[in-house]
Amino acid sequence: MAKKIQSALISVFYKEGLGPIVQELKRLGVKIYSTGGTQRFIEEQGVPVEAVEDLTTYPSILDGRVKTLHPKVFGGILARREESHLGQLEKYQIPELDLVIVDLYPFEETVASTQDESAIIEKIDIGGISLIRAAAKNYKDVVVVPSREEYGMLLDLLQEKDGVTELAHRKELARRAFKVSSHYDTAIFQYFDEDTDDRAFKHSMHQQEVLRYGENPHQQGIFHGDLSGLFEKLNGKALSYNNLVDIDAAVALMAEFKDADPTFAILKHTNACGVATRPTVLQAWTDALAADNISAFGGILICNKEIDLATAEEINKLFYEVLIAPSFAADALELLSAKKKRILLQIKEFSVQARSFKSLLNGVIEQDTDLKMETADDLEVVTKKAPTDAEIADLIFANKCVKHLKSNTIVLARGNQLLSMGCGQTSRVDALKQAIDKAGRFGFELAGAVMASDAFFPFPDCVEIAHQAGVRAVIQPGGSIKDQDSIDFCDEHGMAMVKTGVRHFKH
Repeated sequence: MAKKIQSALISVFYKEGLGPIVQELKRLGVKIYSTGGTQRFIEEQGVPVEAVEDLTTYPSILDGRVKTLHPKVFGGILARREESHLGQLEKYQIPELDLVIVDLYPFEETVASTQDESAIIEKIDIGGISLIRAAAKNYKDVVVVPSREEYGMLLDLLQEKDGVTELAHRKELARRAFKVSSHYDTAIFQYFDEDTDDRAFKHSMHQQEVLRYGENPHQQGIFHGDLSGLFEKLNGKALSYNNLVDIDAAVALMAEFKDADPTFAILKHTNACGVATRPTVLQAWTDALAADNISAFGGILICNKEIDLATAEEINKLFYEVLIAPSFAADALELLSAKKKRILLQIKEFSVQARSFKSLLNGVIEQDTDLKMETADDLEVVTKKAPTDAEIADLIFANKCVKHLKSNTIVLARGNQLLSMGCGQTSRVDALKQAIDKAGRFGFELAGAVMASDAFFPFPDCVEIAHQAGVRAVIQPGGSIKDQDSIDFCDEHGMAMVKTGVRHFKH
């Protein structure tokens, strides 16, 4: 059913974009009610406006906490346009309100900018959220505009339809209103839900992007979130579901090296197949690629430093899906952008969310993200032979890599370079054999290498095999009832072993 807007209530925190709307309302002869700063803004536009206080006969009280919470406001919004309700409006001298334009106090922005609890609490909107819900509930008769994002839609209706709306318009705006209100309530709940044992799973992603497809072409895919908050996309086709999964893994890995010397990592199907830290970006790229130049084809590339032209020229020889870096030299960007489908992402910050979750069975599992990473001070030397300073550096490097590979996993490294890895195996022995075989296929001698394991060794077989391959130092979490068997083997064969006490499974 078509309805013409004849009256409006406007009360907004942000005034940007409101000017053209109130001018159109003036043109159409719509009677406007407003409050406080919004009222003054409308008056400055030269548009007639009536104060809500004159309608309710009550001033704004309690430092503005109560302004619109009154039957003469909510009655005009909630009344169905039928005889019984309209009769009550007439009896109590309540005007019909056909349009409600309201936005909410910036609660999330306040939480992000301060720890002042009183300031945060004052940004919990009561009147605004109530007005939005009331108008949305009565969408058959009322138009609701719950945020600045809907200003364009409203302006089109005012200019093209002279303020006449169809039921479909009003219902769509009601849907958006409940999206706004539910997101807002979730943000408030999450603030109060911190540091409690009685946690509930409530998350709201206000933005979404429909992907080309999901993990496979027959699956639909949608990303819920704001990628622009993390990246600036400089070049390339639209990101796919698999791209995003790989990018997430790449960022998590590189977060371990964000303050290190130039480091390059190459990932395929979320697993790193090449990682190297070197004095220059070009050297880091060259040595990361050397670990597995076959798997690198079609991979995800990430660096913790600016991509220069020399490195770009080498990268450009490889087919890749995505390249991520904090910046690109102008000439490097020009070269790389010539391949229009290659995705270039400029990352704003190597950050990882504190909590992670995924759906399974008929619910969701949530956990603290594994943000722990051991330093040299955390290592417990358990063998007679202690690792050298160079070996300690390699053990820390290998431990960072092993943390981000699928379990069961083993990493072999030397000189801040991933030599090879075995991952996603049902046996740790199989993971080690896979790593040794792969190192040989890509021309690496393992003499003097170190080995990292994401979990303890239940038997000494892995250290025995590693020793035969040339490995001289081992890092592992420990915790097996047979830890001593592996330690004894190392002592008997001049190997060094350190324990971290921290397991890094990744399923």
